[in-house]
Amino acid sequence: MNFFDKYDWETMLNQHAPVKYDISQYFEILCPQNDYPDFLDRYIQLPVMKRLSGVGLLCGTDWPALYHNRFYYSRLDHSKGVALIVWHFTHDKAQTIAGLLHDISTPVFSHVSDFRKGDALTQTATEEPTARIIREDVELCKLLAEDGLTAAQVENYHIYPIADNEIPQLSADRLEYMFPSGMALDGSWTMEEIKLCYDDLAILKNEGGTDELGFRTLEIAELYCEHFCMIGHILQLNENKLALHMLGQIMNMAEKAGILNETDFMTLSEMEVMEKLDRHCEAQPKQSTHADILSRYYRTFRTMTKIEHTNQPLPESDYFCVNLKVKQRYINPLVLAPRVKPCDVCEANSVKDDMSLSGLTGQSRRLSEVSEKVRRIINDFKSFSDTAYGCVKLC
Repeated sequence: MNFFDKYDWETMLNQHAPVKYDISQYFEILCPQNDYPDFLDRYIQLPVMKRLSGVGLLCGTDWPALYHNRFYYSRLDHSKGVALIVWHFTHDKAQTIAGLLHDISTPVFSHVSDFRKGDALTQTATEEPTARIIREDVELCKLLAEDGLTAAQVENYHIYPIADNEIPQLSADRLEYMFPSGMALDGSWTMEEIKLCYDDLAILKNEGGTDELGFRTLEIAELYCEHFCMIGHILQLNENKLALHMLGQIMNMAEKAGILNETDFMTLSEMEVMEKLDRHCEAQPKQSTHADILSRYYRTFRTMTKIEHTNQPLPESDYFCVNLKVKQRYINPLVLAPRVKPCDVCEANSVKDDMSLSGLTGQSRRLSEVSEKVRRIINDFKSFSDTAYGCVKLC
């Protein structure tokens, strides 16, 4: 039996009691106030960055009744969080600003724009304009010059392995988005667990000799990995696939009908886009037209509370169905595996506060290599398959 088979949508969203989160407390964990990089605030206040306050991290899931999101977390919040993590571990200004700017080209509803462009599997289409936006923003380039930096140093955070790397490695970006995702989507992270995991992190060397964030302690690495994969499981269930794909189709149809345009997706907030769609649907008469299909999709998206899991598509005249493969978000982090000698325990304790861990006698290994529990979770996560189709009856 697959580990994830018992975790259906209702189980995932209802297994944790509602919790009130203090995001300022979360940011304090990522970077204590006495180490806060004040130069970030000038960039955060730029119009090109403040736009991201109206773009949700959770890809439009703040809007349908299908979800029970605990709070709203913006792409600006996420960008700040990534920058704080990068600064905490590197104290490098260029890397930190690159982390802050990495989502500067994100449209409303975030990765829904990847779905609407047929990129559900890699979800990278939204990144394409990043360098152009940075280079064309006069105020941003002025700040970079004042800090002795060039656009080339900050327009591609992929060149900094602490900021970003490939799944299943751990990076600041991946670390950051899964903490608030778990807090908001299902309430699965507590502040105590976040601090426990975050304080156990260090910069280690991976198989290729490249710097990568990893864990000092096996048990904490296992806790983090299981949390991460559980949240990733929500994102690969048919409910999530259907919601994101349906919203993507609504955006495409609204653009085709002239209700919205591509500029709106990069300038309006999600609230403003929803208000435009609300007004259109309220004014739309009930009749079998293209516009009415849009209204039916939109009303269904906003009000649906459950979907049907089927092996065949249901009639498209009455249902919206999806059959999609999506990006699998999981993690197989590094963990420090010290040599089994008594002196190593003493040495590890003596350098516990050294983030580089350069004095430890031991080596970093992938968690799945040293934990049977995690190996099973990761294998089951990668092999899990929901029903072929997810369908929702149209309003």
